Amino acid sequence: MESLFEHQVKQLVRRHDELLNRPNTPDRRWYNGLFERWTYPVVTADHVPLTWRYDFSETRNPHLIERIGVNAAFNAGAIENEDGSISVCVRVEGVDRKSFFAIADSPNGVDQFRFREKPVVFDRVGDETNLYDMRLTRHEDGWIYGLFCVESHDPQAKPGDTISAVADCGIVRTRDLDTWERLPNLKHPNAQQRNVALHPKFVNGKYMLYTRPMEFFIDAGTEGHTGWGLSDSMNPCVVGKQEVLDERIYHTIKEAKMGSGAAPFETLGGWMHIAHGVRNTAAGLRYVLYCMLCDKDNPGKVIHRPGGYILAPFEEERVGDVSNVLFSNGVVAKADGSVFIYYASSDTRLHVATTTVEKLLDYARNTPEDLYHAHGSVQQRCALVDANRPFLAQFGLDRKGF
Repeated sequence: MESLFEHQVKQLVRRHDELLNRPNTPDRRWYNGLFERWTYPVVTADHVPLTWRYDFSETRNPHLIERIGVNAAFNAGAIENEDGSISVCVRVEGVDRKSFFAIADSPNGVDQFRFREKPVVFDRVGDETNLYDMRLTRHEDGWIYGLFCVESHDPQAKPGDTISAVADCGIVRTRDLDTWERLPNLKHPNAQQRNVALHPKFVNGKYMLYTRPMEFFIDAGTEGHTGWGLSDSMNPCVVGKQEVLDERIYHTIKEAKMGSGAAPFETLGGWMHIAHGVRNTAAGLRYVLYCMLCDKDNPGKVIHRPGGYILAPFEEERVGDVSNVLFSNGVVAKADGSVFIYYASSDTRLHVATTTVEKLLDYARNTPEDLYHAHGSVQQRCALVDANRPFLAQFGLDRKGF
């Protein structure tokens, strides 16, 4: 007869297997023509392997207590493998608030994500306390680079100030997502750097990086825009002057700050960016996702800047450790034209939205730009109403309220 401990372990394993094998389906509550949301998050804290959380020795752990708990799994970089499967580099946050990276693989990109045997391990640099939000780039130099945020206690903090922090950009590289080489942190002239991403191709023989300089850890100060700069090497990676790619503007979705998501992907129409914008509200900062298109031959030049966001927190996505937040640092664009946008909701769990290159280009080219005032916004709306008049009777839209 099996013991109570053995029974509890089997139940734990059964529930975990059910979660890992649960099929995902498009969320039919949502439609906007641009993308599909999927019903279930693709990675959560519950997806993390049981062996990372429990001690399965009945002698050491007779009550089967979770020894090292997991609080959240979110903000993942993403990459397509040679066999068409997709791997994500997940930010896993323990109950101790420390984050680490872990690779999870899926055959189709929408479900069946399974973590590899152990988390990602590489060298520590200096006095860094926390690591998070890795962007993966398969560069034409043959390496896969991971750029991530490194956080440390502010050395200028006053005695007793255990909150002030400094953020910077850490860099690793790999060829197989198993063995990682730590490179020197990004060198730059700014007080702080976050949300740094690497362009996948050389630009004028140099490495191109997308930056987000900051004066302070949370508040952008006079900076907070998305910039770009060039480096001769990735070891070490040194960026001097940075040109502004996308700037903060009053009363927009990016009035507080913005930042690159994943590295942009190449299309026939140019380089497509999925970025995040941050605005202030009475309830705190609100994060949404937006897109923009840059010139194919001059990736530092924006050629289409559709107004507004493409993704914002929806229903249960609004709630979590840091509510009212969507954040993406992982996008996969496949050769067949399909696009997988991996986004986290409220710093808690990871989702996917799927679309196509064709749809994103249509959206970017044909959505009006933000005119930055209410009068212009309502005029754009009225122009759309007028353009629709010939089609109202055909689709039954000539009734009041439609």
